[in-house]
Amino acid sequence: MTDEILVMRGITKRFAGVTALRDVNFAVRRGEIHAICGENGAGKSTLMKVLSGVHPHGSYEGDILFEGQPCEFSGVRDSERRGIVIIHQELALCPQLSIAENLFLGNERASRGFIDWNRTNHAAAELMARVGLRENPTTPVSDIGVGKQQLVEIAKALSKEVKLLILDEPTAALNDDDSAHLLDLLDGLREQGITCVIISHKLNEVTRIADSITILRDGRTIETLPAAEVTEDRIISGMVGRDLEHRFPPREPHIGEEVLRIEDWTVHSPVQPDRVVVKGASLTLRRGEIVGLAGLMGAGRTELAMSVFGRSYGVNISGRVVKEGREITPRTVDQAIKHGIAYVSEDRKRYGLNLIEDVQRNVSAAGLSKLAKQGWVNENEEHSVAERFRRSMGIKAASVATPTGTLSGGNQQKVVLAKWMFTDPDVLILDEPTRGIDVGAKYEIYTIINELAAQGRAVLVISSELPELLGLCDRIYTLSEGRITGELPREEATQERLMLHMTQGQTS
Repeated sequence: MTDEILVMRGITKRFAGVTALRDVNFAVRRGEIHAICGENGAGKSTLMKVLSGVHPHGSYEGDILFEGQPCEFSGVRDSERRGIVIIHQELALCPQLSIAENLFLGNERASRGFIDWNRTNHAAAELMARVGLRENPTTPVSDIGVGKQQLVEIAKALSKEVKLLILDEPTAALNDDDSAHLLDLLDGLREQGITCVIISHKLNEVTRIADSITILRDGRTIETLPAAEVTEDRIISGMVGRDLEHRFPPREPHIGEEVLRIEDWTVHSPVQPDRVVVKGASLTLRRGEIVGLAGLMGAGRTELAMSVFGRSYGVNISGRVVKEGREITPRTVDQAIKHGIAYVSEDRKRYGLNLIEDVQRNVSAAGLSKLAKQGWVNENEEHSVAERFRRSMGIKAASVATPTGTLSGGNQQKVVLAKWMFTDPDVLILDEPTRGIDVGAKYEIYTIINELAAQGRAVLVISSELPELLGLCDRIYTLSEGRITGELPREEATQERLMLHMTQGQTS
């Protein structure tokens, strides 16, 4: 079919003097998967919130036509009644409730004021089968992984007789297998005649799954193209407004002496103390060097990093950490910071930032002792420090008084990096430093990482994206089932060789 199920015309949305969308035009054909691409802050999520009623009629300018009829949604329930359902990047599930209870929350299967549990569980089982979930409907959502929780959200949308399904970064937190399963499911929904709009930073997934692609930049529509005519380079060019001949900034390494050595490092799970998570791992970092750590989900990458950073993960930890030729035993995060070690968590929203605080307070958070005199923080100096980092790191915020939670993902990540740079570390561990940010912001983060190495700092980068490690790192270690299984210099590393080492010892 080629008729348009959705048309949005001249959509303009403003927030407190900031124009998020400027005269955006967007159309989706019935039965297609339509991708929206753009940098963080381009207006992708805002456009979908306008469509789904999160931003109600009257709070924006422009017109929405769905199935040929004008729409003036006053809230999400209005859009859902028409068959438009949005699944946000932050899943809206109640972990303590069962899968069945989540599927029909607010849409209960009731009779005479009482929930009919047999009917509820039977209907839930049918919906779960449609999305490939084999769990018991009474299973608590907290007992299933993020990939399956995403499927619960889709099943919940199907329960509302969805016609247009909107997915905002649906694979951002998923591993490769879960991502592939989700994309296969979207293929199946397309065959059933359900129209999908997907927002994603993963361009390889976009070009694989989408029929059409719309590119937004700075709140404006740049172009809409058939996916068959689009390459990743074309999408990037439209997103950032320039050609990126190289996705990684140029760098001339100047590698110095060893600054950190980890020897025979073993870590046990804090939940199951008899289970070894990291097994006799050894690695080295040198000044001015960017070292990668590759491994599949569950290999122990984050556990290794956190255990070294003040033993913030694990129990029964053994092994040695040698810094600049001297053994150190940082048993707390504060001690790790004093030894010149910093760790940027993979989950910046949970562990890296206080989202309700402003940029200034976040930048100074890890180094308050440098600003304190007689127990009081010098707020003028704190402001100066934050402002210096805002400018030097290109943090796009009106001022350092801007709430951090209002910034784009890329700018939030810059704030996290600024926070740890203020502690003046010799060793910086970056865990998934570009997760959930667009290709343009990634380039900026890569530039910052290169600058940190050029200053003589040792940088350890943990990443699930092998092309990222290959393009950024001087050496790459591989980890499998908690063991270091390989060490490859940049010139010898390929995706195939890394994957071979990453799967050593894997059991099917």
